[in-house]
Amino acid sequence: MTTDDSSGTAARGDPYDVLACCIHHQSHSLPVRSPFNHRSFDAINRTAADLDVVVPTPFAPPAGPHSEYDRVPRTERWGTYVAHYPRFLYMLPKRRFYHVSGDSVQRRVTRYVEETFETPHDVVHTSDIYLDGYGMLKYCKRHDVPLVVNSHAVDLHNFESFNDAVQKRIRETVDYASTVAVVSDELAEVARQFAPAEKVETVPIGEDPEKFPTDRRPAIRRELGIDPDTKLLLYVGAYTEQKGLRDLVEAVDGLARGDVMLATIGHEGDLRWWLLDRLGELDHPARSQWRLDPVALRRWQVAADALVHPSWSEGRPTVMYEAMAAETAVVGSAVGGIPEMVEDGETGVLVPPKEPETLTAVLNELLDDPERLAAMGAAGRRRLVDKGWTWTRHAERFAEIHREAMNG
Repeated sequence: MTTDDSSGTAARGDPYDVLACCIHHQSHSLPVRSPFNHRSFDAINRTAADLDVVVPTPFAPPAGPHSEYDRVPRTERWGTYVAHYPRFLYMLPKRRFYHVSGDSVQRRVTRYVEETFETPHDVVHTSDIYLDGYGMLKYCKRHDVPLVVNSHAVDLHNFESFNDAVQKRIRETVDYASTVAVVSDELAEVARQFAPAEKVETVPIGEDPEKFPTDRRPAIRRELGIDPDTKLLLYVGAYTEQKGLRDLVEAVDGLARGDVMLATIGHEGDLRWWLLDRLGELDHPARSQWRLDPVALRRWQVAADALVHPSWSEGRPTVMYEAMAAETAVVGSAVGGIPEMVEDGETGVLVPPKEPETLTAVLNELLDDPERLAAMGAAGRRRLVDKGWTWTRHAERFAEIHREAMNG
């Protein structure tokens, strides 16, 4: 069931206690990691819910590729709540030992929660099925607490790639959970392969349009050094092959025109240095940004003529909600939940994944018609508002789901 028309009345009422668990969360040393999870928790905490938040964090060496985890603090305030960062053992290689990591989260975080907070909570809410949901399963069973798990696609879309032990733990978590919340209707169909239909709920995330200074677009473009006649194409996401990054660069390289600039903004991914080298070889101006804070990112979204997102698989990408709030047209792959977001031909254009030549042709056509691009951007913002894809509506629906789980 989708939630676009939710009334949100259950967000009010008596206060209740929530234990929230999320491995993919920001910290001082990882300030832009999966910001949508923080925004979700912050919005939920502004309802009648009172959140205790744990962010299981791997033990890390003081030097090397994963040393930033060693600098994660014990606790840190994020918005309306304090995040706690208990440590666990993350075992590599992941394909062989991912189940061991889940067991470590479950053992160590359960002990941390019982020693740190007043227990039991009224409901446990996790941002993913695995590792988060499984990590809290022991606590839920021990204290007879209902569990609401969320999925942003990774654990469900990649289920077959996990070893048998991880698959067993995912199924065990789904079996116990009161609700399996997903971000798109496409993902809901996948979730129903694991859970009864009545357990699965689509709860879109969103964005708050008032945070995007669309009235300052000309000034922002001047401040960013973008010529009025330049067509700015923006990519925001991980610098990985699965996000279609190579396809994006090939498509832009194929644009035989002199009025295009490409800006990319990422926060993780093994193609970071490849991208920097490749952008330097393009005939078009290009800029690569790394770990921009949310305010700076919103400025780039407002400045862009189009957001280009050629990913190979997705749930409902946060960056597309941001583009809609910024009145920026979207060119995205027709995969996952993206067709639920982009009204093809009205708020943007859908393209097949892994077809850079097609992407080049679509971009050429759109860049020749700036009035159409502007109209698509305006229509996207109206769609965002009309559908209620905002953090407030997102939190109201989860408050309803929590109360249903508590009363079930």
